[in-house]
Amino acid sequence: MNMKKTVLLLTAVLAVGLFFYLDLGRFLTLAALKENQQSLSNYYEAHKLITVAGFMAIYILQTALSLPGAAILSLAAGAIFGSILGTLYAVIAATIGATLAFLVTRYLLRDMILHKFGPKLEGLNRELQTRGFNYLLFLRLVPLFPFFLINLAAGLTHLPIRTFAAATLIGIIPGGFVFVNAGASLATINSLSDVASPRVLGSFALLGLFALVPVIYGKIKKKA
Repeated sequence: MNMKKTVLLLTAVLAVGLFFYLDLGRFLTLAALKENQQSLSNYYEAHKLITVAGFMAIYILQTALSLPGAAILSLAAGAIFGSILGTLYAVIAATIGATLAFLVTRYLLRDMILHKFGPKLEGLNRELQTRGFNYLLFLRLVPLFPFFLINLAAGLTHLPIRTFAAATLIGIIPGGFVFVNAGASLATINSLSDVASPRVLGSFALLGLFALVPVIYGKIKKKA
């Protein structure tokens, strides 16, 4: 590993270490968001550009480093920016962060990820390698695997970065809107399970099946 890659890797490790050492996760809880919602909204009204840039930077870092808190950040987007703008900012930031995680895996952590998760990712890698966009879209729509694990798995394949970014961007819009829209009515949310209800998850599963139609058709045609 050359010096540039080593520095990038050490920086990422340091950032993750500081997150847990300083217990920054305490700010990414539903209780903390409710407590600070008015202050955040007031700050946004006074400093809109800085607030948007700061929110997106935090969301990008959280996603790129696979840190906890994505659901709370999506709720925060709705609470601060409203349903439409909040979804726009959250989806773009999450896509950028996921793409960075994808690139870090591909160019910096490939051997380590294979050693740690190799057997678990074998089937996922195979489908991503052969089915590309449609299978990744299905995985984004239906939460069968953790978001960060999909980023890692995709980074181990030869999936083009543009395919990864496009499928991620499109695939996370429905789930992103659900959480952001819920955040716009934050007072009615008592736990994250209030947002990710069985009915909502069932709707995502149905959308995911539509994404898999071309894949299923291709397999049937190949067998025929």
